Amino acid sequence: MTGPGPVVVAGGSGFLGVSLATHLSPGRPVVILSRRPPKPAGPWRHVAWDGRTVGDWARELDGASGLVNLAGRTVDCIKTPDHRDEILRSRVESTRVLGLAVRAVAAPPPVWVQMSTAHIYGDPPREVCDEDSPFGLGLAPEVGRAWEEEFARSVLPSQRAVVLRTSFVVGRDRGAGGGALARLRTLVRLGLGGRVGSGEQGMSWIHELDMNRLFERALDGPTMQGAYIASAPEPVP
Repeated sequence: MTGPGPVVVAGGSGFLGVSLATHLSPGRPVVILSRRPPKPAGPWRHVAWDGRTVGDWARELDGASGLVNLAGRTVDCIKTPDHRDEILRSRVESTRVLGLAVRAVAAPPPVWVQMSTAHIYGDPPREVCDEDSPFGLGLAPEVGRAWEEEFARSVLPSQRAVVLRTSFVVGRDRGAGGGALARLRTLVRLGLGGRVGSGEQGMSWIHELDMNRLFERALDGPTMQGAYIASAPEPVP
């Protein structure tokens, strides 16, 4: 386990952040940075930030035992030009401002765990990707590359840096949304759950408990560094 300071979860008011904060809270304090407090109450402390400018919230990083950055606009939307721009900017700008903040405090967190996307590899129809696979083309790979490049510029040389390229995270709704499973369940209830396309394309996924254990290992594992795919080993057709 990391030191006595809190784990700061940036962009932590949604499904994944609340799941992680609930998972970590029995053993350590958690601070959630977000524009609005999480909808459910829980054993964490909320501090407001805008994800773009350094403010009083930066003090939460001073003496923190770890930083987890989940910030980014949802991709569950129609990809209009404005939405595409928001998806990119929300990820790059929040990562950049966290980099400024860790440079502004006396005792920055020794480890920074950065969310990324397994969609950085694109949509290969049959290939099973690993960390050494080439990146793909299109919106998601472009966003993923820009996100990780900004992280590489923002993380301190003294910090242990871990990137988790996650796929669909499935789990239960704790009051902050149900993630990918809730959306898929809604489609099925509307009668839209049949085969799409060939029906053979793979869908990569991971359960929230496994995702939270990866976050915890990334925070606490002294040898864990670099980029990892956070997904079940085999996609589901």
